[in-house]
Amino acid sequence: MIAIYFLALQILKLYTYIVIANVIVSWLVAFNVLNTSNRFVYMVLEFTYKLTEPILNKIRGFLPNLGSLDISPVVLLLLLWFIEMCMKLYIAPQIF
Repeated sequence: MIAIYFLALQILKLYTYIVIANVIVSWLVAFNVLNTSNRFVYMVLEFTYKLTEPILNKIRGFLPNLGSLDISPVVLLLLLWFIEMCMKLYIAPQIF
């Protein structure tokens, strides 16, 4: 049971890093620092996009339209942090 708990925490942290990487790479592409014709950049952007967009689209459905400002990654990161804290506060004491 302890191994499953730590595995779930590590998956949450890894997904957090993927969301942050998606935001950073999309900013770099938007400001023409990175070029999507580069195969590696395109693969990284596509990988992070496929992992994050299903959840981000659901979050965008709840948020009001703010024009070009997209705060859905911030909401997702706060949600991941909240889930991690709940796991540490409520599940960890029952396991240990």
